[in-house]
Amino acid sequence: MMQQGADNPERATRAKTSSAAELFALIREELAAFEHEFARQIASEVPLIAEIGRYVKDGGGKRIRPALLLLSARLWGRPITPSTIRLAVVVEFIHTATLVHDDIIDGAAMRRGRPSVNARWGNQITVLMGDWLYMRAFEMALEERSFEILDVLTRITRKMTEGELIQLGHIGDLFITRERYFEILQRKTAYLFSACAEIGGILGGASPLEQHALREYGMHLGTAFQLIDDVLDFVADDESLGKPAGNDLREGKLTLPVILLVERGEPKHLEMVRAVLADGDYQRVTRQELVAVLEAEGCLARAREEARAYAQRASACLRVVAPSPYRDALDRIAEFTVERTW
Repeated sequence: MMQQGADNPERATRAKTSSAAELFALIREELAAFEHEFARQIASEVPLIAEIGRYVKDGGGKRIRPALLLLSARLWGRPITPSTIRLAVVVEFIHTATLVHDDIIDGAAMRRGRPSVNARWGNQITVLMGDWLYMRAFEMALEERSFEILDVLTRITRKMTEGELIQLGHIGDLFITRERYFEILQRKTAYLFSACAEIGGILGGASPLEQHALREYGMHLGTAFQLIDDVLDFVADDESLGKPAGNDLREGKLTLPVILLVERGEPKHLEMVRAVLADGDYQRVTRQELVAVLEAEGCLARAREEARAYAQRASACLRVVAPSPYRDALDRIAEFTVERTW
Protein backbone atom coordinates (compact mmCIF):
# COMPACT_ATOMS: atom_id res chain seq x y z
CA MET A 1 0.00 0.00 0.00
CA MET A 2 1.14 3.57 -0.82
CA GLN A 3 4.45 2.44 -2.26
CA GLN A 4 4.27 4.72 -5.36
CA GLY A 5 7.25 5.28 -7.62
CA ALA A 6 9.35 6.35 -4.67
CA ASP A 7 11.69 3.40 -5.16
CA ASN A 8 12.80 4.85 -8.51
CA PRO A 9 16.44 5.98 -7.97
CA GLU A 10 15.84 8.96 -10.28
CA ARG A 11 13.55 10.39 -7.62
CA ALA A 12 16.20 10.00 -4.93
CA THR A 13 18.53 12.67 -6.30
CA ARG A 14 20.59 14.51 -3.75
CA ALA A 15 20.99 17.64 -5.84
CA LYS A 16 21.11 20.84 -3.84
CA THR A 17 17.64 22.31 -3.49
CA SER A 18 15.82 24.92 -1.45
CA SER A 19 12.50 23.20 -1.99
CA ALA A 20 11.00 21.27 0.90
CA ALA A 21 8.63 19.68 -1.61
CA GLU A 22 11.60 18.20 -3.48
CA LEU A 23 13.14 16.99 -0.24
CA PHE A 24 9.94 15.12 0.55
CA ALA A 25 9.34 13.85 -3.00
CA LEU A 26 9.96 10.24 -1.94
CA ILE A 27 6.95 10.37 0.37
CA ARG A 28 4.67 12.68 -1.60
CA GLU A 29 1.77 10.22 -1.60
CA GLU A 30 2.30 9.37 2.06
CA LEU A 31 2.21 13.05 2.99
CA ALA A 32 -1.01 13.45 1.02
CA ALA A 33 -2.45 10.55 3.03
CA PHE A 34 -1.17 12.27 6.17
CA GLU A 35 -3.03 15.48 5.30
CA HIS A 36 -6.24 13.53 4.74
CA GLU A 37 -5.85 11.70 8.06
CA PHE A 38 -4.96 14.93 9.87
CA ALA A 39 -8.20 16.48 8.66
CA ARG A 40 -10.17 13.39 9.66
CA GLN A 41 -8.69 13.17 13.14
CA ILE A 42 -9.02 16.86 13.95
CA ALA A 43 -12.71 16.83 13.05
CA SER A 44 -15.12 16.85 15.98
CA GLU A 45 -18.82 16.72 16.71
CA VAL A 46 -18.24 19.75 18.95
CA PRO A 47 -18.73 22.70 16.55
CA LEU A 48 -16.14 24.98 18.16
CA ILE A 49 -13.45 22.29 18.12
CA ALA A 50 -14.29 21.52 14.49
CA GLU A 51 -14.05 25.21 13.57
CA ILE A 52 -10.69 25.70 15.26
CA GLY A 53 -9.48 22.38 13.87
CA ARG A 54 -10.18 23.52 10.31
CA TYR A 55 -8.38 26.78 11.02
CA VAL A 56 -5.35 24.95 12.39
CA LYS A 57 -5.22 22.56 9.43
CA ASP A 58 -5.59 25.35 6.88
CA GLY A 59 -2.64 27.12 8.51
CA GLY A 60 -0.37 24.39 7.17
CA GLY A 61 3.18 24.08 8.45
CA LYS A 62 6.54 22.66 7.39
CA ARG A 63 5.41 19.06 8.16
CA ILE A 64 9.04 18.15 8.82
CA ARG A 65 8.16 16.05 11.87
CA PRO A 66 5.73 13.69 10.13
CA ALA A 67 8.10 13.58 7.16
CA LEU A 68 10.93 12.43 9.43
CA LEU A 69 8.75 9.66 10.83
CA LEU A 70 7.65 8.51 7.37
CA LEU A 71 11.14 8.57 5.85
CA SER A 72 12.59 6.72 8.84
CA ALA A 73 9.88 4.07 8.58
CA ARG A 74 10.88 3.37 4.95
CA LEU A 75 14.60 2.83 5.62
CA TRP A 76 14.29 -0.97 5.67
CA GLY A 77 11.89 -1.35 2.77
CA ARG A 78 8.67 -1.87 4.68
CA PRO A 79 5.58 -0.26 3.13
CA ILE A 80 3.84 2.59 4.88
CA THR A 81 0.70 1.38 6.64
CA PRO A 82 -2.36 3.27 7.93
CA SER A 83 -0.89 2.92 11.44
CA THR A 84 2.26 4.72 10.32
CA ILE A 85 0.17 7.54 8.85
CA ARG A 86 -1.83 7.84 12.07
CA LEU A 87 1.34 8.06 14.16
CA ALA A 88 2.63 10.78 11.84
CA VAL A 89 -0.58 12.65 12.68
CA VAL A 90 0.03 11.99 16.38
CA VAL A 91 3.42 13.73 16.36
CA GLU A 92 2.02 16.67 14.39
CA PHE A 93 -0.88 16.99 16.85
CA ILE A 94 1.61 17.10 19.73
CA HIS A 95 3.66 19.72 17.88
CA THR A 96 0.54 21.77 17.13
CA ALA A 97 -0.58 21.59 20.77
CA THR A 98 2.76 22.99 21.89
CA LEU A 99 2.47 25.87 19.40
CA VAL A 100 -1.06 26.67 20.56
CA HIS A 101 0.02 26.73 24.20
CA ASP A 102 3.24 28.64 23.42
CA ASP A 103 1.26 31.39 21.70
CA ILE A 104 -0.85 31.84 24.84
CA ILE A 105 2.24 32.02 27.06
CA ASP A 106 3.98 34.46 24.70
CA GLY A 107 0.87 36.53 23.96
CA ALA A 108 1.59 35.97 20.26
CA ALA A 109 -0.81 37.60 17.82
CA MET A 110 0.48 35.92 14.65
CA ARG A 111 1.32 32.35 13.66
CA ARG A 112 2.14 31.18 10.14
CA GLY A 113 1.30 34.52 8.61
CA ARG A 114 -2.18 34.95 10.10
CA PRO A 115 -3.84 35.57 13.49
CA SER A 116 -2.90 32.96 16.08
CA VAL A 117 -5.61 30.78 17.59
CA ASN A 118 -5.51 32.75 20.84
CA ALA A 119 -5.80 36.04 18.93
CA ARG A 120 -9.01 34.79 17.28
CA TRP A 121 -10.65 32.79 20.05
CA GLY A 122 -9.05 34.07 23.26
CA ASN A 123 -6.86 32.35 25.81
CA GLN A 124 -9.53 30.33 27.62
CA ILE A 125 -10.74 28.55 24.51
CA THR A 126 -7.23 28.19 23.12
CA VAL A 127 -5.74 26.51 26.19
CA LEU A 128 -8.55 23.95 26.09
CA MET A 129 -8.00 23.41 22.36
CA GLY A 130 -4.34 22.71 23.08
CA ASP A 131 -5.38 20.24 25.77
CA TRP A 132 -7.78 18.58 23.33
CA LEU A 133 -5.00 18.18 20.76
CA TYR A 134 -2.77 16.49 23.35
CA MET A 135 -5.54 14.15 24.47
CA ARG A 136 -6.56 13.32 20.91
CA ALA A 137 -2.92 12.58 20.05
CA PHE A 138 -2.59 10.11 22.90
CA GLU A 139 -5.98 8.59 22.17
CA MET A 140 -4.76 7.82 18.65
CA ALA A 141 -1.44 6.52 19.95
CA LEU A 142 -3.20 4.20 22.41
CA GLU A 143 -5.14 2.66 19.54
CA GLU A 144 -1.85 1.34 18.14
CA ARG A 145 -1.31 -0.78 21.29
CA SER A 146 2.46 -0.26 21.31
CA PHE A 147 3.87 0.36 24.77
CA GLU A 148 7.27 1.06 23.23
CA ILE A 149 5.90 3.91 21.14
CA LEU A 150 3.74 5.20 24.01
CA ASP A 151 6.82 5.28 26.20
CA VAL A 152 8.63 7.44 23.65
CA LEU A 153 5.67 9.82 23.30
CA THR A 154 4.97 10.25 27.01
CA ARG A 155 8.65 10.79 27.78
CA ILE A 156 9.17 13.49 25.18
CA THR A 157 5.88 15.25 26.01
CA ARG A 158 6.98 15.49 29.64
CA LYS A 159 10.37 16.86 28.58
CA MET A 160 8.73 19.43 26.30
CA THR A 161 6.55 20.68 29.15
CA GLU A 162 9.55 20.80 31.47
CA GLY A 163 11.43 22.79 28.84
CA GLU A 164 8.68 25.39 28.71
CA LEU A 165 8.69 25.70 32.51
CA ILE A 166 12.48 26.00 32.64
CA GLN A 167 12.35 28.70 29.97
CA LEU A 168 9.72 30.67 31.89
CA GLY A 169 12.12 30.72 34.83
CA HIS A 170 14.71 32.47 32.66
CA ILE A 171 12.55 35.12 30.96
CA GLY A 172 14.54 38.35 31.01
CA ASP A 173 17.65 36.58 32.34
CA LEU A 174 20.52 38.53 30.81
CA PHE A 175 23.09 36.01 31.98
CA ILE A 176 21.44 32.71 31.07
CA THR A 177 24.21 30.21 30.34
CA ARG A 178 24.78 28.42 27.08
CA GLU A 179 24.24 25.13 28.90
CA ARG A 180 20.80 26.18 30.14
CA TYR A 181 19.90 27.55 26.71
CA PHE A 182 20.72 24.22 25.06
CA GLU A 183 18.78 22.34 27.71
CA ILE A 184 15.68 24.42 26.98
CA LEU A 185 16.19 24.14 23.21
CA GLN A 186 16.54 20.38 23.28
CA ARG A 187 13.60 19.83 25.59
CA LYS A 188 11.29 22.12 23.63
CA THR A 189 12.33 21.14 20.10
CA ALA A 190 14.93 18.43 19.67
CA TYR A 191 13.27 15.69 21.71
CA LEU A 192 10.23 15.69 19.41
CA PHE A 193 12.46 15.43 16.33
CA SER A 194 14.20 12.54 18.07
CA ALA A 195 10.88 10.83 18.79
CA CYS A 196 9.77 11.15 15.15
CA ALA A 197 12.89 9.45 13.83
CA GLU A 198 12.87 6.80 16.57
CA ILE A 199 9.20 5.91 16.12
CA GLY A 200 9.77 5.66 12.37
CA GLY A 201 12.61 3.25 13.10
CA ILE A 202 10.44 1.14 15.41
CA LEU A 203 7.74 0.90 12.75
CA GLY A 204 10.28 0.18 10.01
CA GLY A 205 12.01 -2.68 11.81
CA ALA A 206 15.19 -1.04 13.07
CA SER A 207 17.64 -3.01 15.18
CA PRO A 208 18.38 -1.63 18.68
CA LEU A 209 21.58 -0.06 17.32
CA GLU A 210 19.76 1.53 14.38
CA GLN A 211 16.95 2.73 16.63
CA HIS A 212 19.47 4.44 18.89
CA ALA A 213 21.16 6.01 15.86
CA LEU A 214 17.85 7.44 14.64
CA ARG A 215 17.08 8.79 18.10
CA GLU A 216 20.43 10.58 18.13
CA TYR A 217 19.96 11.73 14.53
CA GLY A 218 16.70 13.39 15.52
CA MET A 219 18.25 15.05 18.59
CA HIS A 220 21.09 16.55 16.58
CA LEU A 221 18.79 17.54 13.71
CA GLY A 222 16.28 19.19 16.04
CA THR A 223 19.05 21.10 17.77
CA ALA A 224 20.39 22.37 14.43
CA PHE A 225 16.87 23.24 13.32
CA GLN A 226 16.17 25.39 16.38
CA LEU A 227 19.57 27.07 16.24
CA ILE A 228 18.77 28.21 12.71
CA ASP A 229 15.30 29.32 13.82
CA ASP A 230 17.00 31.47 16.46
CA VAL A 231 19.27 33.04 13.84
CA LEU A 232 16.37 33.61 11.45
CA ASP A 233 14.45 35.37 14.21
CA PHE A 234 16.97 38.18 13.78
CA VAL A 235 17.78 38.14 10.07
CA ALA A 236 14.57 37.02 8.31
CA ASP A 237 11.54 39.21 7.66
CA ASP A 238 8.03 38.93 9.08
CA GLU A 239 6.64 37.39 5.91
CA SER A 240 9.23 34.61 5.78
CA LEU A 241 8.74 33.79 9.46
CA GLY A 242 4.96 34.07 9.46
CA LYS A 243 5.24 36.14 12.66
CA PRO A 244 7.04 39.32 13.77
CA ALA A 245 10.81 39.09 13.44
CA GLY A 246 12.93 39.71 16.52
CA ASN A 247 10.25 38.31 18.80
CA ASP A 248 12.47 36.16 21.01
CA LEU A 249 14.37 38.98 22.67
CA ARG A 250 11.24 41.13 22.75
CA GLU A 251 9.64 38.35 24.81
CA GLY A 252 12.64 38.19 27.14
CA LYS A 253 14.20 35.03 25.67
CA LEU A 254 17.94 35.14 25.06
CA THR A 255 18.98 32.82 22.25
CA LEU A 256 22.48 31.78 21.24
CA PRO A 257 23.42 34.84 19.13
CA VAL A 258 22.59 37.19 22.03
CA ILE A 259 24.13 34.87 24.64
CA LEU A 260 27.38 34.94 22.64
CA LEU A 261 27.22 38.74 22.54
CA VAL A 262 26.60 38.98 26.29
CA GLU A 263 29.49 36.61 26.99
CA ARG A 264 31.84 39.14 25.41
CA GLY A 265 30.98 41.51 28.25
CA GLU A 266 31.19 44.73 26.24
CA PRO A 267 29.28 47.31 28.37
CA LYS A 268 27.64 49.13 25.44
CA HIS A 269 26.40 45.82 24.02
CA LEU A 270 25.06 44.72 27.40
CA GLU A 271 23.15 48.00 27.63
CA MET A 272 21.61 47.42 24.20
CA VAL A 273 20.31 44.01 25.26
CA ARG A 274 19.12 45.36 28.62
CA ALA A 275 17.20 48.11 26.83
CA VAL A 276 15.28 45.66 24.64
CA LEU A 277 14.52 43.43 27.63
CA ALA A 278 13.33 46.39 29.71
CA ASP A 279 11.21 47.90 26.93
CA GLY A 280 9.84 44.62 25.65
CA ASP A 281 10.33 46.14 22.23
CA TYR A 282 12.87 47.70 19.89
CA GLN A 283 12.38 51.31 20.96
CA ARG A 284 15.65 52.68 22.30
CA VAL A 285 17.53 50.06 20.27
CA THR A 286 16.21 49.04 16.86
CA ARG A 287 16.34 45.47 15.64
CA GLN A 288 18.52 46.61 12.74
CA GLU A 289 21.04 48.14 15.16
CA LEU A 290 21.19 44.96 17.23
CA VAL A 291 21.52 42.76 14.15
CA ALA A 292 24.38 44.94 12.90
CA VAL A 293 26.21 44.38 16.20
CA LEU A 294 25.51 40.64 16.17
CA GLU A 295 26.90 40.44 12.64
CA ALA A 296 29.93 42.62 13.37
CA GLU A 297 30.81 40.56 16.46
CA GLY A 298 30.43 37.29 14.57
CA CYS A 299 27.64 36.04 16.84
CA LEU A 300 25.25 35.12 14.03
CA ALA A 301 28.03 33.37 12.12
CA ARG A 302 29.05 31.40 15.21
CA ALA A 303 25.46 30.32 15.84
CA ARG A 304 25.24 29.11 12.24
CA GLU A 305 28.51 27.22 12.66
CA GLU A 306 27.10 25.55 15.77
CA ALA A 307 24.00 24.55 13.80
CA ARG A 308 26.17 23.18 11.00
CA ALA A 309 28.13 21.07 13.50
CA TYR A 310 24.92 19.55 14.86
CA ALA A 311 23.66 18.87 11.34
CA GLN A 312 26.91 17.05 10.56
CA ARG A 313 26.52 14.97 13.71
CA ALA A 314 23.00 14.10 12.59
CA SER A 315 24.30 12.91 9.22
CA ALA A 316 27.02 10.85 10.90
CA CYS A 317 24.38 8.97 12.89
CA LEU A 318 22.89 7.65 9.65
CA ARG A 319 26.03 5.68 8.76
CA VAL A 320 24.82 2.63 10.71
CA VAL A 321 21.81 2.40 8.37
CA ALA A 322 22.17 0.72 4.98
CA PRO A 323 22.34 3.11 2.01
CA SER A 324 19.01 3.86 0.35
CA PRO A 325 17.16 6.79 -1.21
CA TYR A 326 15.42 7.28 2.15
CA ARG A 327 18.70 7.54 4.04
CA ASP A 328 19.89 10.02 1.42
CA ALA A 329 16.73 12.08 1.98
CA LEU A 330 17.31 12.17 5.75
CA ASP A 331 20.91 13.18 5.15
CA ARG A 332 19.83 15.95 2.78
CA ILE A 333 17.30 17.22 5.34
CA ALA A 334 20.18 17.72 7.77
CA GLU A 335 22.00 19.82 5.16
CA PHE A 336 18.86 21.75 4.22
CA THR A 337 18.12 22.54 7.87
CA VAL A 338 21.20 24.76 7.98
CA GLU A 339 20.71 26.28 4.51
CA ARG A 340 17.04 27.21 4.83
CA THR A 341 15.75 30.77 5.00
CA TRP A 342 12.31 30.02 6.48
